[in-house]
Amino acid sequence: MCYPTPQELGLAARALADEHPGEVRLRQAGTSRAGQPIWVLSVAATAGPGGANGPVDTGGTADTADTAGTAGTAGTARGDGRDVLVVAGAHANEPVGGATALSLARRLLRDPAPRAGCGWHFLLCADPDGADLHRTPRPYSLLDYHRGFYRPPGPEQPEWAPSLLPADRLPPETLALIALIDELRPVLQVSLHATDLGGSWVQLTRDIPGLAEPFGKSAAELRIPVENGASDAAGWPSPGPGIFVIPQPGSEAAGAFHPEDTRLSTWYHAHRYEGTTAIVEVPMWASDLVDDPAPHPDPRGALRMLAGRLAADAALVGAARERAGARDRPGPGPGPGAYEDPAAAPLLRAVDWTLALIPRITAEWTGAGAPAEATAAYIASIDAFGRRLSLRAAAMLLRVLRAQGHPAAPGLDRLVTGWCEEFAARFGARWIPVATQVEHQSRTVLAAYDKLVAADRSTGRA
Repeated sequence: MCYPTPQELGLAARALADEHPGEVRLRQAGTSRAGQPIWVLSVAATAGPGGANGPVDTGGTADTADTAGTAGTAGTARGDGRDVLVVAGAHANEPVGGATALSLARRLLRDPAPRAGCGWHFLLCADPDGADLHRTPRPYSLLDYHRGFYRPPGPEQPEWAPSLLPADRLPPETLALIALIDELRPVLQVSLHATDLGGSWVQLTRDIPGLAEPFGKSAAELRIPVENGASDAAGWPSPGPGIFVIPQPGSEAAGAFHPEDTRLSTWYHAHRYEGTTAIVEVPMWASDLVDDPAPHPDPRGALRMLAGRLAADAALVGAARERAGARDRPGPGPGPGAYEDPAAAPLLRAVDWTLALIPRITAEWTGAGAPAEATAAYIASIDAFGRRLSLRAAAMLLRVLRAQGHPAAPGLDRLVTGWCEEFAARFGARWIPVATQVEHQSRTVLAAYDKLVAADRSTGRA
């Protein structure tokens, strides 16, 4: 099983809609910056509490950006039925989400119980342009994965753009996602993400009581480590292993290692309609180091060492970026300084964005707020996070230099190769088959919905 491309996702979704015309609907929710369709696949609610038979009609518009002005105001009570929105492909380098979305849609057709009174909607690829630039449908190693690596800078990521840009500069992918949330008012939004190497974890904008048990059971059955000290969730409340709740505003941990304000992202847009967002992470390669709960003997010493290594690695990439010279700077059009390869400009924007993040991160690791106590899993997660930052920047820069036949390319190629080999060896990287990644994400999405509904019933909200 390979990771599907945006085009393959669209074709598969069209076939599913043709096979089940009374239950499944495919429509275009928007258009990317490069003119690609952004597809939404909807599976109808069945008769149940608050539900009705028949396909969900969500307006019939060709582009949800055109309907943004018709959405209800913040805090409007939801209607009798429920809706779930599953977002795939928000990060171009995390392609498992599209496969999971299709798998979930098929599963809901086979077993319609979760559709009782609830429509399910799948944004198949939130960033099709970015996905086209990340060219590794079936990576055989970390090196193979990084040969075609691409992850856009924060302002170009659909979910993060609202935390970094003013409203009048949001990309069309973000506008399509926001309009879809406004239209559906989902009780649950699930964003499907992945990590290159590590374990699985879930981030929540609000706690979903009881989710840790089915999540942990699925991970254990599928031999996927649970990431107990995820660097993305440093210091966040954790109601169970691998489950992290984003802190409330004002918490010192709220923005740990993030240049963005998480609460301005599209994850929190669902809160306008009393919805909850779950971010489900699954690894491509597993490492047992990230679920070691033993206390680390010297967390601050380890963080100082990791910060020094990250700064040194970033300096190597930065030097390669400078050696690339003026001809490797983005140009306005044909002529000197312009690129023949259209991928070069977005790749270099991503390189520069990544390198600019690193000084802030190393300062946090060595600052007064560095933890005096931490688990071995947490330090391992920080170790992996630092390695991937410099490696990603180097890999994207290498793509540009190789395409141009630049004399700096061979040296950078050796650096990327060595870093990939060291990364895999240090963490004992073990490939998780794509089908297994999909199965774990699918189970976690369904468990999140089941536990959320149960919690609503216990409080009288359902």
